[in-house]
Amino acid sequence: MASVGICGSDVHYWTKGKIGDFIVKEPMILGHESGGIVARCGPGVKNLQVGDRVAIEPGVPCRVCEYCKSGRYNLCLDIIFCATPPIHGSLRNYYTHPSDFCYKLPEHVSLEEAALLEPLSVAVHACRRSGVTAGCCVLVLGAGPIGLLNMMVAKAFGATKVFITDISDSRLDTARSLGADYAVNIKNHTELEMIKEIVQATNGGPNITIECCGAEASVRLGILSTKSGGVICLVGCGPDEVKIPIINASAREVDIRGIFRYANCYPIALDLVATGRVNVKPLVTHRFSLSETVKAFETAKEGKGIKIMIKCSNAA
Repeated sequence: MASVGICGSDVHYWTKGKIGDFIVKEPMILGHESGGIVARCGPGVKNLQVGDRVAIEPGVPCRVCEYCKSGRYNLCLDIIFCATPPIHGSLRNYYTHPSDFCYKLPEHVSLEEAALLEPLSVAVHACRRSGVTAGCCVLVLGAGPIGLLNMMVAKAFGATKVFITDISDSRLDTARSLGADYAVNIKNHTELEMIKEIVQATNGGPNITIECCGAEASVRLGILSTKSGGVICLVGCGPDEVKIPIINASAREVDIRGIFRYANCYPIALDLVATGRVNVKPLVTHRFSLSETVKAFETAKEGKGIKIMIKCSNAA
């Protein structure tokens, strides 16, 4: 293993011991955003060889169920996913993974970028599920790593305008530097004030809203701000249950869509990075060695920086 990024889910398992129905019942290795160098291949491996640098898609489905055969393998009931209880993750020196879920990197793509293909794939899946295409006006709620990646993918997919909100000025500054057309701090505004500002700024409301916080207030804001006939995609993980203005969404035909991880998105994510359409490098703000893992997680828990990367070897 070379580079492993810390995801919010890693911190959640570390601090809370569960996410929804996924409960940590015994010690578990974390980490699922990863890139590494092939050290050994099994006898049946044809697509890789020792020394290849790869991005590792962390979820391996059964390949034979209805969901897998229809191309939605992220919904496979028997999927094995890194660092999801009780499956160990990839934050270690060596890790074994099926070769068809390892993607060889072009020479100019780094192992840190390989690790960032995982959250980038979440953004690709969200933008595809939402129907982002040329000419769209998109609102992204939350300027954390996933929000920033959704903003960049929406732009790469052809969105004409992308607006983003957060409660952190520093993250909004990062969003502006990465191409946000409009960025606003919602911390000291009421719901009605924010709805009015978003609707005015987007000339009637965004066609598509991608919610990347999970907080009830953010989900409400997303629904109420989205243009009638539009789509809100729920990406952020918050409480198990929230109160939302469902009649408002129904009467205005605002589609509410969820996403769960991703499917068939890693090749697209890799192409976006390899061609320079999406630049993920600025997202990495902190780097730690494997021996400094606890310090890295404490930094992530405190909300410092954007993406924290752990170097598992000198090769990273």
